[in-house]
Amino acid sequence: MAVSATFSRLNLLPRPSLPYPLSTFRVLKFRPMWAPLTSFSAHFSTPKSSPIPNTQIPRAPDDDFIVLGIETSCDDTAAAVVRSSGEILSQVVSSQADLLARYGGVAPKMAEEAHSQVIDQVVQEALDKANVSETDVSAVAVTIGPGLSLCLRVGVRKARKTAGRFNLPIIGVHHMEAHALVARLMEKKLQFPFMALLISGGHNLLILAQDLGQYIQLGTTIDDAIGEAYDKTAKWLGLDLRRSGGPAIEELAREGDAKSIKFSIPMKQHKDCNFSYAGLKTQVRLAIESRNINAEIPISCASDQDRSSRADIAASFQRVAVLHLEERCERAIEWALNIEPSIKHLVVSGGVASNQYVRARLDQVVKKNSLQLVCPPPSLCTDNGVMVAWTGIEHFRVGRFDPPPPADEPEDFVYDLRPRWPLGEEFAEGRSEARSLRKARIHPSLTSIIQASLQQQR
Repeated sequence: MAVSATFSRLNLLPRPSLPYPLSTFRVLKFRPMWAPLTSFSAHFSTPKSSPIPNTQIPRAPDDDFIVLGIETSCDDTAAAVVRSSGEILSQVVSSQADLLARYGGVAPKMAEEAHSQVIDQVVQEALDKANVSETDVSAVAVTIGPGLSLCLRVGVRKARKTAGRFNLPIIGVHHMEAHALVARLMEKKLQFPFMALLISGGHNLLILAQDLGQYIQLGTTIDDAIGEAYDKTAKWLGLDLRRSGGPAIEELAREGDAKSIKFSIPMKQHKDCNFSYAGLKTQVRLAIESRNINAEIPISCASDQDRSSRADIAASFQRVAVLHLEERCERAIEWALNIEPSIKHLVVSGGVASNQYVRARLDQVVKKNSLQLVCPPPSLCTDNGVMVAWTGIEHFRVGRFDPPPPADEPEDFVYDLRPRWPLGEEFAEGRSEARSLRKARIHPSLTSIIQASLQQQR
């Protein structure tokens, strides 16, 4: 695969002003992206070189085409331009690291304002670095869920305005599917079926990917995800959160004794593939309190003894947090091989997959089961526009897209946002007996939507 472009990470957010009131949205009926009627086209043609009349529905091209991807599901504003051959033409990310450090985590209203301030610049820079204009682009892909609705809205609004102005088809992307599929951009040998462990600040998800858009959920988090546990532990230990909690904990853990504190591995009594980090967070907080560690004192100002105590907690936490991943992956591999014996790969992606300790431990797990571990590079594990553009490319190829939105779409249009959107259908044996704090589903899973659409076409 050729990667010709520049990866750019911007830290250009101006200081946010005070939160402003939410706009009032009318309750409208709207057709969701990928609705099982007009938005699944089985027709193909070559890419257009000039805008087409609004009366025509764009059709997916045969081979060479370019997709603009936009991602604003949480705390980074990202855009990328990717060619269907897999060539990354550009990648731009505007970080909200300063906001994360200031608020000790994601503040949705402030994150929305930060996205709004930089979204135009990020998208334009992605196009400029790719040396293309909107008229060279065949489609716009954008994350529509899961994520924070305030943040998702910024990206979807920008995507629809761009697509409407230049008469481009638009592809609504599932954030977690994008984390899984970006591995296929980097590893051409990765074919369906494969397994994926998706780990981030908001998600722990074990899936069996049987085909594009066809996923079985083997396990999910019943409360807090591993990334949330890393972030909270880092905050309680007084670490620098400008790089997020994961890298800070991993660095400090190298100085500590990982067996010095006997934290309990979560959910040992539950023989499923689900995850829980709420209890481990409580154990860590109590350990910090018992050692009188003051998070108001930054790690850089701590005494040698205090730093050593913090390092022991970080190392012990990381060891047990990852042991929980290992145990669940072992069981999920067994289940998945019973369903699809031809599986050869486990993809590990999402922000926490950048952690080298996590990668090393999971590599041992897959080797024991004669599988191969596939991890995207760190810049493609954290939220980014490349994964959105590539997922858009995969679906665009098979005709899954929506026609261009109207160029004059009203400001009060209700966008199709899916803050809580399952990726796959739950594996029957994987239903957790533990108390679940998961909120009710708002949208049917991506898999069920696609299956319903395919059935309607037959």
